[in-house]
Amino acid sequence: MNLKNKKILVTGADGFIGSHLTEELIRRGYDVRAFVFYNSFNSWGWLDHSEPEIKNNLDIFAGDVRDPHGVKQAMKGCDVVFHLAALIGIPYSYHSPDTYVDTNVKGTLNIVQAARELGVAKVLHTSTSEVYGSARFVPITEEHPLQGQSPYSASKIGADQIAMSFYLSFNTPVSIVRPFNTYGPRQSARAVIPTVITQIATGKKNIKLGALHPTRDFNYVKDTVQGFIAVAKADKTIGEVINIGSNYEISIGETVNLIAEMMNTKITLKTDARRVRPENSEVERLWAENAKAKKLAKWEPAYGQREGFKKGLQKTIDWFINPDNLKQYKPGEYNI
Repeated sequence: MNLKNKKILVTGADGFIGSHLTEELIRRGYDVRAFVFYNSFNSWGWLDHSEPEIKNNLDIFAGDVRDPHGVKQAMKGCDVVFHLAALIGIPYSYHSPDTYVDTNVKGTLNIVQAARELGVAKVLHTSTSEVYGSARFVPITEEHPLQGQSPYSASKIGADQIAMSFYLSFNTPVSIVRPFNTYGPRQSARAVIPTVITQIATGKKNIKLGALHPTRDFNYVKDTVQGFIAVAKADKTIGEVINIGSNYEISIGETVNLIAEMMNTKITLKTDARRVRPENSEVERLWAENAKAKKLAKWEPAYGQREGFKKGLQKTIDWFINPDNLKQYKPGEYNI
């Protein structure tokens, strides 16, 4: 699919990945409507920090994906929908799971229902590697069994199944993009990489963390964004689930030590019980197989393997240590 002359909607455009995706689409000259979460401050989230040439070319729609009427209104006239709006914090899902069902499952239902009724040409639904649970085999292919080890991951499994059911039942043109652990500028301090960088950047030597032994497949945000766009363009991705991952596995502990080394700091790691998941909820291992993305969407990571990871980490560190960016975080507080 050629995205030129198409109207594109991005839900969750005010968030971490959504803002980067929205900006990249605008830079490519595409016609973008940014769906941001309605609030009384008229905040557009991270898009408030975009360059003027980005903001001047945005069509903003403020709403809530939980409301089917607003969703349908936002999608009118749109050809392609990148659906990223979701609740993603795992600890928050332990005590507020109902909100995750409303936002992630019902919100996705609202998107695909409107897409069906409006005749949208393509919907890209955002999944997460958390739906796989702890790896039963590696690297993890799209055929790996799904296991909801947290209310968050369970809600995303439900959302994925709702999206795919509309493809199977009504031939709604849905693609499911399944990013592994995305990191980079603007990421919430709920995630481990910003947590470590912000603590070190504010002079802390005793770094508070949860479990260090689990492994992750970290994906620099530019790679994730390029993956979304590649899947949108590729006609063969309709009706498919596609991993977007670097195919490189590293433990949390090794990642933390690598960050400290790159920031020229000696640290001591302290376990914070609040940051430790319940034993059976912890996802012990994530490592992406990305062959399907390469085959169907002609996508592969520019920041893959250890050297690519270090390159992405350096760009992330550089952004966070900028005082104007760092002041937006609260390194001394546990960000649930």
